[in-house]
Amino acid sequence: MKLLDLHIDGFGKFNDRDVTFADGLNIVYGKNEAGKSTIHTFVRCMLFGLERSRGRASKNDTWSHFDPWDFKAAYGGRMRVEQEGMVYRIERNFQKDQKSFLIVNETLGKQVEPTKAFLDKLLCGLNETSYTNTISIGQLKSATDVGMVAELRNYIANMNTTGNMSLNITRATSHLRSRRKEFDQQLNPDAARNYATLQSEIRTIEREIAAPEYENQLQKYQDLRTKFNTEIIKKQEERELILQKVASGRQALSSAQFSDEQSVLEYQEETARTYGAYQAAVTACGKHSRTVLSVLSLIAAVLTGIFAAIVTFQEHARRAALPTGGLPVTLSLQDPAFLLICLLILLSLIFAVAGVSLLLSCKRSRQDLAYTGKLLQEVFSRHLGNPTVSEEAMQSFLKRMEENVRLSQVLARSEAAVQVQAEEIARLKAESASCDEVIARQQKTQWELEKKLDRLAQCKDQIESLSRVLEENDRIREEIAAIDLALEVMTDLSSTIRDSFGLHLNKAASDMIVEITGGIYDSMSVDENLNLFMNTRTKLVPVSQVSSGTMDQVYLALRLATARLVQEGHDQMPLIFDDSFVQYDDDRLRTALKWISRAYQDHQIIIFTCHQREAQMMTANQIPFHMIEI
Repeated sequence: MKLLDLHIDGFGKFNDRDVTFADGLNIVYGKNEAGKSTIHTFVRCMLFGLERSRGRASKNDTWSHFDPWDFKAAYGGRMRVEQEGMVYRIERNFQKDQKSFLIVNETLGKQVEPTKAFLDKLLCGLNETSYTNTISIGQLKSATDVGMVAELRNYIANMNTTGNMSLNITRATSHLRSRRKEFDQQLNPDAARNYATLQSEIRTIEREIAAPEYENQLQKYQDLRTKFNTEIIKKQEERELILQKVASGRQALSSAQFSDEQSVLEYQEETARTYGAYQAAVTACGKHSRTVLSVLSLIAAVLTGIFAAIVTFQEHARRAALPTGGLPVTLSLQDPAFLLICLLILLSLIFAVAGVSLLLSCKRSRQDLAYTGKLLQEVFSRHLGNPTVSEEAMQSFLKRMEENVRLSQVLARSEAAVQVQAEEIARLKAESASCDEVIARQQKTQWELEKKLDRLAQCKDQIESLSRVLEENDRIREEIAAIDLALEVMTDLSSTIRDSFGLHLNKAASDMIVEITGGIYDSMSVDENLNLFMNTRTKLVPVSQVSSGTMDQVYLALRLATARLVQEGHDQMPLIFDDSFVQYDDDRLRTALKWISRAYQDHQIIIFTCHQREAQMMTANQIPFHMIEI
């Protein structure tokens, strides 16, 4: 099996990252914290999956540790591998609610069902535990020499006992007995009744939350309120602008001493009447015939009076000259002379009255002319800035009054528009207040809905837990029987495995130790107390007396030997080294690299390292490799 390439959608610090591997030796170089271990873990999780722990353990498990830093990225990716001439694409999504696993045979162009038999073939017979403890090689985890010895001893003990790191007879037996005890304790006689109660409550809650009043219209009314408030602001700005114009217009009318259109029209009519009177006075004063006629009338009155006096005097004189026996001296009503005298006197009075009337009329005309002219001068001076009274001035005044009339009409319409705006603003505020009420009700409803949903989620979680409890109750006796059978089979098999696999492991590891140590040690051996010795031609050296670098070499030999044995009959998985050579000096590293490149020249090898010396030694020894920098 070979790794071809991988694409990380989201895993730890990486998102949308591609890495391509080549045949043979690959060196993945990166400084500390560059993400080498992240890629290493990603490869393992793509092969074997990634499950999230339950309870408190989930806070610090692998799933939480490699949760994408970029929370927008999908948690997972894809990896392409080649096995027996076929190219497979493995796709996984590790997200809790979107978990998926897909395998596509790209060579044949079809999806493959990930059955246990197929996965066993694809993964070369390894499970995650055997993979982690064989071909996925890191440095010894213990920091001290004593700790390293203990770790080697534990490794050899499990491998020598069962032939597989994933099988620890003592631990497995203890685990099975513990599980049997747990099954006994998990029996819950009230589980069925509680399950039915929760089911009824779930149906009730689901029926309640399906009611129309729980439909979420909060955003709709928030948007509507925002729209109303925006229109209110716009209308208020328009109203304020109109009010400013109205105030300016009112100021102009007020400065002209007008209040409205009616006052302008009344003032215009009054001024027109005054101008008409002025024109009439000018016309009257401009007629000289009236003056001449008044004088003539007065002269005629005087002459007529004199003539009447002369006639009277003559008539009296004539009557006095007559004999006494004749006409009487005084005149009578029937006397023609008396009638003539009365006529003359009447004419004199008429002429006198007419003349005086004409004189008075001329005087009044002059007074009217002076009065109306003064009024017009004040009007024209106030509105035109020029006191001159003329027809042009009157026309200019009328135009100015027309402007004031139009201004008054505009102000009236503007004030009506302001009133309309005020009514519209009041309506919009009422609509906005109505939205506030609906939003408040919606928020309360949504809060109640969230409480119901929380309770529904709790009930479903409890239902899920109870369903597992019920299933466990149904299967508990079967599980106990299976555990008893497993304990019996494991006891029988452990002795057989111990006798066969242990010998093969010691031989294979010894052969590798000779190569890895450059012939310094011939082999290794383990006594009955699981004490490990390194063999030379002259003596046995307890592993506790060798250096930490030699212990790392022994650890490497054991893992590689185990990997060969457990993969026997299958294709070989790539060897993956994750900072495995930290304890090696340059000579040990050079020897190990030469041996690995020679012993596994037909296999894919991936070395994760934070040092440049591996690449430098490969180059110096003309060992071909593919360099990947992260």
